[in-house]
Amino acid sequence: MKNILITGAFGQLGEACIKQLSSRYNILAVDLFVPDDKQNAQSMALDISDPDAVAVVKDNFQPDVILNLAAMTNVDGCERNPAGAKSANVDAVKYLADGFKWHFIQISTDYVFDGKNGPYSEGDSPNPNSVYGQTKWEADQFLESMECMVTTLRPNVVYGYTKYTKASFVKWVVDSLTQKKTINIVDDQWNNPTWTEDLAEVIERGIDEELKGIYHYGGDRVMNRYEFAHIIADIFELDAGLVQPIKTVELNQDAPRPLKSGMKTDKIEKALGIRPKSVETCLKEIRNQLTS
Repeated sequence: MKNILITGAFGQLGEACIKQLSSRYNILAVDLFVPDDKQNAQSMALDISDPDAVAVVKDNFQPDVILNLAAMTNVDGCERNPAGAKSANVDAVKYLADGFKWHFIQISTDYVFDGKNGPYSEGDSPNPNSVYGQTKWEADQFLESMECMVTTLRPNVVYGYTKYTKASFVKWVVDSLTQKKTINIVDDQWNNPTWTEDLAEVIERGIDEELKGIYHYGGDRVMNRYEFAHIIADIFELDAGLVQPIKTVELNQDAPRPLKSGMKTDKIEKALGIRPKSVETCLKEIRNQLTS
């Protein structure tokens, strides 16, 4: 049974990966903080920006696979604190990969592109327009130089919602509309949203097939965020009339956003023999899980 070290294990994607992988692999789940209900022999607190602590964990656990889900993902926070972004998104990746000779899986992002000409394929040239995107691109480039087997996955608008989810776009939309609150959603950011559990299945297939290289992933079609929110409202039988469109510029955010983004999935579909699920299918599965 392979040993898999999962960093950032208690975020929404980490939760899905633990659920997907724990029956077949020996997992050590690490994060900056371990929730009280997750503390057990298979979890521990680890600051991956501490090279000595990372080295100790790697030496003791001897992972066959490192699945790096950890990152500073607050895009505006990265813009305000570029040093912190570099520490979490670049330096920490180097510490994890240092001396590692097996399978390293990195979760990257569509933010490595500027969002002018999406959706993007793996052959398109990155051109990040934010500190977050730049640091993720630097990590991608570093990993290309590694001798170990590296899988770099670039999803976009990753979403999840379970009974344990503390914060996610879907949860926020559902909770807000359930409370009859009007919400403003941008209608000029285009992506193909990626369900955490769908992505976790892809990660498992990538481990099994020893997938190597850069691969893009996302849902079955590109849509804007306003449309996504409307679909959420419809699936959860809530009032979509409470969802109001706005433009990204109206938000006055610190960091620019890629507007015309999205990920083409042809390469990974061919490599793994898979087909991305529709947003409707994923949201129905989420709704069924929440009510079961």
